[in-house]
Amino acid sequence: MRAVTGVWRWRHNPLRRATDRREAWVALVALLLMVLAAPVLGWVCGAHTDDALQKSVRAQRAGRQATTAVVERRSPRAPRFVTDPEVSSERASQTSVVARWKAPDGTNRRGTVMTPSRKAGPGSEVEIWTDPDGRPVPRPMDSATARTHAVLAGLGATLLGVGLIEGVRQLTVRHMMRRRYARIDQEWARTGPDWGRTGTGS
Repeated sequence: MRAVTGVWRWRHNPLRRATDRREAWVALVALLLMVLAAPVLGWVCGAHTDDALQKSVRAQRAGRQATTAVVERRSPRAPRFVTDPEVSSERASQTSVVARWKAPDGTNRRGTVMTPSRKAGPGSEVEIWTDPDGRPVPRPMDSATARTHAVLAGLGATLLGVGLIEGVRQLTVRHMMRRRYARIDQEWARTGPDWGRTGTGS
């Protein structure tokens, strides 16, 4: 941004170099890409992520069902299937219990499950989620959580786009500066040794 405004202020200055103008154009193009292209990239990424997650939400809701389990006793160990990222921050308030419930086909099942219910004593009823075969599974993701993940993915893509654009801009400017210094060295090598000597036309 400083390169753009600086060159604009002294665009008619006779000391302005062609490389200064090119650097300003590079900075302007990078700024426009950051303001326009990066948000579009984030929006597209967020929209696709939201579509995929909402499909997953619908699939989980179709393949899982809530059922009531009767607690037999508390269990000192957590069940092996606990992989629910939405409630990972609430694990400390959950209780591991041994419970029994009925599968969709009516057969009795028994196993270790996690429940957020504070009333998890023997004989109490708690809600759990099962798959079509009656096995306990994590609760399905809800739409709001899926949308939050999509928004975060979109923001991440936007920031990544901005970072890539700025990185390319810096590499381009660095390359232009190396070329500028190389030309200065060439000019100095051609004129510097005779600079100030009598009869050299200086």
